[in-house]
Amino acid sequence: MNVPDWLWIATIAGLLGVIILDLVLVDSTPGDFGPPQALRWVAFYVALAVAFGVFLYAWFGAQAAGEFFAGYLTEYSLSVDNLFVFIVIMSSFAVPRVHQHRVLLVGVLIALVLRGILIVLGAAALQRFAGLFFLFGALLLFTAYKLVRGDDDDGAEPGDNVVVRTVERFFPTTREYHGSKLTVKIDGRRFVTPMLLVMIAIGTTDVLFALDSIPAIFGLTQEPYIVFTANAFALMGLRQLYFLVSGMLERLVFLSYGLAIILAFIGVKLILHALHETTDLPVPEISIAVSLAVIVGVLAVTTVVSLLYVRSHPGVVATGPAATHTAALRHESEELELLGDETEEATPAPDEQ
Repeated sequence: MNVPDWLWIATIAGLLGVIILDLVLVDSTPGDFGPPQALRWVAFYVALAVAFGVFLYAWFGAQAAGEFFAGYLTEYSLSVDNLFVFIVIMSSFAVPRVHQHRVLLVGVLIALVLRGILIVLGAAALQRFAGLFFLFGALLLFTAYKLVRGDDDDGAEPGDNVVVRTVERFFPTTREYHGSKLTVKIDGRRFVTPMLLVMIAIGTTDVLFALDSIPAIFGLTQEPYIVFTANAFALMGLRQLYFLVSGMLERLVFLSYGLAIILAFIGVKLILHALHETTDLPVPEISIAVSLAVIVGVLAVTTVVSLLYVRSHPGVVATGPAATHTAALRHESEELELLGDETEEATPAPDEQ
């Protein structure tokens, strides 16, 4: 697949243009960014990804389009699990809801740049050392094992983020938000606001997940252009999905198992490919059509079974540090409302004082 330089430039420019349009349109609308707006934007970004896949089919053929759709679905589904961690970060920094869309937007831009660097390095390494497919495959199998055990919580707490700690160490920071400002001048001194810190936390924490997801998509395609665009479209739609399903994530009780199956499947595919490239053994290779069917099938079954199970077991929610954190926040909010109601009942009316 020969991708000309002008197509790379046009693609990156187009993605940046869409992101800027998103930011301008959302910021021009006062009030919170709620589920109705999120649903429209999610539909827009999914339609955009489908249109891009059709373009790849027309320009490069069915193989390229199939690899893109398989990679896009894999990256998007893995990113859904990351939303748990985004909820933790947002809650820990107490980000006002009206600013959460901008925080996610800039955080995603940071993540996209860092992922782009990892993709370039990964593609170059795989071209020179085919044996790395063994390492990537083993990494995915280990990640699948961690997901089944419920241990996939690396970097969940923003206080553990080395970049955030470095910024706080070398720059004076405030604990109060000043609108959407990243820095503010107080008494003649420049301070970094929590707005900048939370953007850095989301963008750099995403790289930890990219260490798992990028090897996964390299198991579906070794074309850097497809790897990058699949990641870009998944990340661009991710922040909209945050507002749409942030209250529904805990209902996907079997999501981790579904993602573990997908990662294990791609891990085996990578190892088979590595054996094919480095040995003369007659090992089979898994086609992109089979990969796409497995990914779509596992995601559909996982979602349906999760929702049916929760319906028959109303008290069951997804486990994990972020799910526990959001449940604790909800419980705390309910306690505060109850306390407020009791205070109102205990306060005498004005004519009784």
